[in-house]
Amino acid sequence: MNMTANNIHIETMGAGPNLLFIHGWGMNGAVWQPIVKRLSKFFTLHIIDLPGMGMSRPIEPVHLHSLAEKVAEIMPANADVVGWSLGGQIALRIALDYPDLVRRLVLVGSTPCFVNKSFDKENIEYKKTWDAGIEPEVFGNFADNVNEDYHKTMTQFLTLQCMGASDARATVKLLRQKFSERPTPTAQTLYRMLDILLETDLRAEIQYLRKPILLVHGDRDSLAPVQAAHWMAQHLPVCYLRVIAGASHAPFLSHQAQFVDALVQFLEPQI
Repeated sequence: MNMTANNIHIETMGAGPNLLFIHGWGMNGAVWQPIVKRLSKFFTLHIIDLPGMGMSRPIEPVHLHSLAEKVAEIMPANADVVGWSLGGQIALRIALDYPDLVRRLVLVGSTPCFVNKSFDKENIEYKKTWDAGIEPEVFGNFADNVNEDYHKTMTQFLTLQCMGASDARATVKLLRQKFSERPTPTAQTLYRMLDILLETDLRAEIQYLRKPILLVHGDRDSLAPVQAAHWMAQHLPVCYLRVIAGASHAPFLSHQAQFVDALVQFLEPQI
């Protein structure tokens, strides 16, 4: 079933406990399509397009808190949440701001801070450096490419993320088709979302999360290095880490069976 609530496009399917999916920067809910069939046997899936992405309308203002608030408004109560990349940071923000809504979190290729940071004299608590990220210029280059040719850049990115999959070609073909069915985000939306990636630093807050959290991370992730997942595993109060060997930034595409197994094992639906 497809519907739009509060200008947020949401697809709902399957049967079982509620499981909400939040995609990453520049993407839309179609990116989860390759694993939907398997997971809908165990869960009621709620797959959203973030504001300004896919079929969802843009919002003002755009920052991490406003995105979290918008998603929280349409969330089913007591849901488990899967967040990928930027979606993982939004999932963390929801769990921090609206703890009663969230049961458990699954963070995929996520990080408390995407960008490397040098010594900060102003911020005494977090003056230490952060080197489990990447250089900010990487995001700038990516944004420029997307602005020039959105579909081509997304296809190239997804092709890279599918490497290692037994059915990589079929998966990329499916995703290309699904992405072409949805509106292209504006350059303004892409750049504003990019600012969130550049500015967000949740290191000081994640110690307050009491929810059980599963981290799923590829050991070859070049956008959110696996060191970030190891750091979170050490600092989150209730955390389990699953590193998938040979996977990059999107293990749910390149290693679909392993990803689904990890999810089902952690969330323990009634099978």
